[in-house]
Amino acid sequence: MAETQTDVVILGGGHNGLVCAFYLARAGLKVTVLERRGIVGGAAVTEEFHPGFRNSTASYTVSLLNPRVIADMDLARHGLKVVERRVANFLPLDDGRYLLAGEGRTQGQVAKFSARDAERLPEYERRLEVVAGVLRDWILRPPPNMAEGGWLAALPELLSAGRLGRRAAGLDVQGRRDLLDLFAKSAGDWLDGWFDRDPVKALFGFDSVVGNYASPYTPGSAYVLLHHVFGEVNGKKGAWGHAIGGMGAITQAMAAACVEQGVEIRLDAPVAQVLTEKGRAVGAVTEGGDVVRGRAVVSNLHPRLLFDRLVDPAVVPADFSERMGRYASGSGTFRMNLALSELPRFTALPDAGDHLTAGIIIAPSLDYMDRAHAQARLNGWSAEPIVEMLIPSTLDDSLAPPGAHVASLFCQHVAPDLADAHRETVADLMIETVDHHAPGFKASVIGRLALGPRDLERRFGLVGGDIFHGRLTLDQLFSARPVLGHADHRMPVPGLYLCGSGAHPGGGVTGAPGHNAARAVLKDLGRR
Repeated sequence: MAETQTDVVILGGGHNGLVCAFYLARAGLKVTVLERRGIVGGAAVTEEFHPGFRNSTASYTVSLLNPRVIADMDLARHGLKVVERRVANFLPLDDGRYLLAGEGRTQGQVAKFSARDAERLPEYERRLEVVAGVLRDWILRPPPNMAEGGWLAALPELLSAGRLGRRAAGLDVQGRRDLLDLFAKSAGDWLDGWFDRDPVKALFGFDSVVGNYASPYTPGSAYVLLHHVFGEVNGKKGAWGHAIGGMGAITQAMAAACVEQGVEIRLDAPVAQVLTEKGRAVGAVTEGGDVVRGRAVVSNLHPRLLFDRLVDPAVVPADFSERMGRYASGSGTFRMNLALSELPRFTALPDAGDHLTAGIIIAPSLDYMDRAHAQARLNGWSAEPIVEMLIPSTLDDSLAPPGAHVASLFCQHVAPDLADAHRETVADLMIETVDHHAPGFKASVIGRLALGPRDLERRFGLVGGDIFHGRLTLDQLFSARPVLGHADHRMPVPGLYLCGSGAHPGGGVTGAPGHNAARAVLKDLGRR
């Protein structure tokens, strides 16, 4: 047992913790990161899951990582290379038809199903991009925070609200109405107003159920759709890509950038408690008994884990504790990594081609997705699940032996409390669902790692398997994330901050919460 002194203690070496550490250290502060596992990265890691086969264990694809974070941390110099998918998405159907989405392809593919839908597509994309542009402007700014203490305390928040309001006010009436629709409506209602054919709506509606234990007809699911389209790859807005070496390549590059700035990263250092004195956070105590004291403590953990397990309840206001107890966190996600002896051959498009670099979506309609959610709520999992499959080894031959491949399966819906006893049954079902569209796929699986919601919670701290650290609903977004009055990353315990996905702007591998939390800490510690 030892006691050390630093300026800032960061709990958790996930990507947001590393981003926060980088900005704090670059400003001249001494920073110590305490990571529970033997590898940094949180849910953005690359690990061997079968002899000779590596893959992104949890998060699995790149788009939302903020360009400013990439540039400031100089991640390319530290080894990060991101390549774009050759095709964005591939939607195979039971009747042998299919949809391909990607640059220069989508409109012609949609026209195979509906000339009217193809005609409307450019306007749909334009209007969605207008709202996504507003969202991008809000990502690296803390939202207006409810303030107490009179007009002097409220003034900075009023100015912040004014800046954001001016950006929204710059929209025309149509844009403002679209903004309201995309924050409040269901994705199904939004898409039904644009398109006629089921496969077309399914192609775009899938984003609304990603990591979201909900139907595409659940109010608010249109925002989840929007949340997945504000990203970019190598300057191309809305694109999705693959990090060579897997998602761990992102966090390894971030760790290298941090070390270059003098950050100390301690692995195998699980935190047992946040140290408080006179009601203020002053450090952390590891499970091994080591004490790291600091002027500030920044948590990259899920907010429920932070306050349920690490912070003394006696120093937390009762109302905050009550609301944190009701903080909604739970996903229908079932995550699989597969080692394949060969590439799949889809009935709809059997020859190997660019479609195998895409996000392969098995969910032919919004009604199918709606039923999947309803069945999971009733029975624990859906008999007809939603599956997105990526085969990153088609773009990155470092992940598998020559001639072999790895696949990521991101599956919905299962109940967030799915019992471990059902894991392998559900895993078999997911493989059979793909095999239905690509006969022989099941026989090609030579190894697998199946992670249900409870596994994701145990391994990565994702409560209820929630990849966003809390649901992206109106009562848990922007000024209300994680709790109204604490949207500025400052928690109700002085000296304690939140930099993970439970803070604005929410989940995904963005780096934005880490960036924004660092600004709050630097301001409070008198640094620029």
